[in-house]
Amino acid sequence: MKKILHLDMDGVLVDLQYSINEWLNSHPIIAHRFETNPDHIPGIFRDPPPLNGAIDAVNKLNNCGKYDLFICTSTPWNNPYAGSDKRFWIEKHFGLMFRRKMFITSRKDMIIGDILIDDRLKNGTTEFKGEFIHFGSDQWPNWNSVLEYLL
Repeated sequence: MKKILHLDMDGVLVDLQYSINEWLNSHPIIAHRFETNPDHIPGIFRDPPPLNGAIDAVNKLNNCGKYDLFICTSTPWNNPYAGSDKRFWIEKHFGLMFRRKMFITSRKDMIIGDILIDDRLKNGTTEFKGEFIHFGSDQWPNWNSVLEYLL
């Protein structure tokens, strides 16, 4: 039986901070409007670059046969297109691998599964009933450390 593995997007699969910095630097006149809430920038979730090693790591996890992979991400309430932009990002980078396998929620503690990989300690991640891998932490600093553990 495969283990259910949930993957967060921003900071785990997606280098959103890179896109935020690029956008703020290229829009100096209006950047102040989004400095405290950069995730409200229209279209910011549509095409940020993948985080280093993320695409390869997900493909390895998918191909190893041990896991049933799902996307489990949150979106800002005041950016109504964020969910569809994230879906387009997933399809661009993974094709149909995650078709009908994407959860958008701010309550990750309500998701059922064996493993959750997330970079934040918010939105219920620490109350997730399975194993929580805190991506970017000292224990799990990058995809190499996660793959070494999971594969």
